[in-house]
Amino acid sequence: MKLVYFADLHLDAPFAWLGGSQLAARRRRQSLRETLGTIIRLADVIHADALLCGGDLFEQARYTPDTIAFLERAFEEIEPMPVYLAPGNHDWYGPESPYRQAHWSSNVHIFTEDRLQPVPLQDGLTLWGAAHRAPARTLGFLDDFKVDRGGVHLALFHGSERSGFLAGEAGHQPHAPFDAAQTERSGLHHALVGHYHRPRDAERYTYPGNPDFLTFGEDGERGAVVVTVLPDGRVERERHRVGMTEAHDLTLSVTGSSSQQEVRDRLRVLTGNRRGVARVTVEGEFDPRVDLHVGDLMDVPHGLDGLLVRLGQLRPAYDLRVIAEEPTIRGQFVRDVLGAELDEEDRRRVLLVGLRALEGQTELDPFG
Repeated sequence: MKLVYFADLHLDAPFAWLGGSQLAARRRRQSLRETLGTIIRLADVIHADALLCGGDLFEQARYTPDTIAFLERAFEEIEPMPVYLAPGNHDWYGPESPYRQAHWSSNVHIFTEDRLQPVPLQDGLTLWGAAHRAPARTLGFLDDFKVDRGGVHLALFHGSERSGFLAGEAGHQPHAPFDAAQTERSGLHHALVGHYHRPRDAERYTYPGNPDFLTFGEDGERGAVVVTVLPDGRVERERHRVGMTEAHDLTLSVTGSSSQQEVRDRLRVLTGNRRGVARVTVEGEFDPRVDLHVGDLMDVPHGLDGLLVRLGQLRPAYDLRVIAEEPTIRGQFVRDVLGAELDEEDRRRVLLVGLRALEGQTELDPFG
């Protein structure tokens, strides 16, 4: 049997890192819809026996009626291919859930219980699925669970594997925790799991990763997974890139820049003809006279769907030893700060802000 599996699409995600740009956020959300379209076309092209989602298909707190209509139509178009959905902690199944209110086509099956429930996929192959019924404090679905019949058994749910590899993934709290060993002890042959955005192909479980870009810092070969279930319960996995977003992590050096305009020009060249989204880290040694602020760089013209600019390791081109020898207020200030009990980052910040203030800069803190 051949299955197409994905998780953590997060339709209607807020994309807060865009700093409030509604147009940019709408473009990002549209890209997520297009990614789902790519996943569905993949399932159709390879003649998959079913399409499976391991939770966080959408954002429960932000969904729109238009998104639900989009999902209804998307899954209806591949009827009679079965679609199995296991709600996660962001799209949890509750009284007001879109899962309950939508008009799903007959090929859509939603797991609604907070314990694993069986659905036969074919003779001798059973899919066990479960749902989060609240946004937090969901217990482990594999706790005290054992299969009650013969054949091959798969699980589909949204949960946190507790190994060292994934337990510390930034920004993710444990939900429905489980141990890899529980999979085998329960009689399951393999678990298809959502929640962690870092992809992972383990012996007894699979995390596909979020199929399209959500935030910077993601790594690994994320996407949709074509899962072929062999007669003995082993699985073969083939990852497919389905994301519609190009993501760029760039560095902008300001070393040698003599004005804010020169920094802006460098940023314009760096972003160039790139498409998608970009995070630009500004670093280097800059002339203290340069009025450098992140906000002043955000309106540099570009063709990206989203741009994030942040300050990295910046060093003002002050010769502190020379300044400290001056018989001036500026010299006394530098001597006092160099002699103070401060950590190096605080010392650097105080020196920069103070020296700029003494030079009459209207915006004293370029890090603010």
